[in-house]
Amino acid sequence: MTRPSGRGEWERAKESEHGNLQGDNRPSRESFSKVTMGFDSGDERCSGWLYRPDRPAEPPVVVMAGGLAGDRSFGLPNYAERLAEAGYAVFLFDYRNHGDSGGDPRNLVSPSRQRADWEAAIEGVRTRDGLDTSNLVLWGTDLGGGHVLDVAADDPRVRAVVSQTPIRSGRAFLTTRGYGFLAKTVFSGIRDRLQSFAVGPYTVPIAGNPEEFALVSTPGARRGYLDTVPSDAQWTNETPARSLLNLARFSAGSDLDSVTCPVLLFGGTRDDVVPIESVADAADEISDATFVSLPVGHFDTYEGSGLDHVIGHAVAFLDAELDN
Repeated sequence: MTRPSGRGEWERAKESEHGNLQGDNRPSRESFSKVTMGFDSGDERCSGWLYRPDRPAEPPVVVMAGGLAGDRSFGLPNYAERLAEAGYAVFLFDYRNHGDSGGDPRNLVSPSRQRADWEAAIEGVRTRDGLDTSNLVLWGTDLGGGHVLDVAADDPRVRAVVSQTPIRSGRAFLTTRGYGFLAKTVFSGIRDRLQSFAVGPYTVPIAGNPEEFALVSTPGARRGYLDTVPSDAQWTNETPARSLLNLARFSAGSDLDSVTCPVLLFGGTRDDVVPIESVADAADEISDATFVSLPVGHFDTYEGSGLDHVIGHAVAFLDAELDN
């Protein structure tokens, strides 16, 4: 395993091959196209955006999705556009119950369903003409970062993985706020399941302040999360309380020895949502892993210098590892 710092070897390689990404360098829409693409998962229709660069004719493809109750429009298009400018196709999709994908109740977090959505999205991409699916990459953030590790362990055709601040244990994620929070999770989840049969779901905030009972409530989480939400998003800051019960049962990365492709993992030294130590531990368990430590918080990588650093490292990593 290699451990470049936030200003380490991947960034230097990136700057020498593609130019420095610091500053306002938003891609021109003339360098890529964007179309809506759907696929079926379970009994629902899921939706995503396929970003295709003008060249090469058959680009490598990155399958990408987000994390905790977020839509695909929450910060992730910044990654997709930069990757498309660098010559990578990107399929950025919504899980069931989120965004433009089908499924009720809205914003329900179900790790088992999301895992199935990843597999269905990958299958849909592999049947699409004009993409080099022999060079297929997975990119996931927090909860999605855990999913991509599990999918790669089971799918040897995955060529590389980018796992950004991955959540590996839902129980550990919840108990950092104390066992009283975990007890309230159980009570609220049961109430939601019972209430849903009669009057609809019992909901809790997705992003809240530290004194609130919310899916994410570390200091700064509410502001950081909501800053990623587009102003025109048709989204409400609430999730069925059973989402926390579902998350408590979530565990990823139990079979990291089976991940044979190269993996790039990002952790933030100021991340109070996903501790950087848990990301470093995951990197230690993967045979071909590169761990990048960045001086950022959990929500600092969606714009500005945090975004520039992530893209700089990721493009250099993919350029080095794929058969371009």
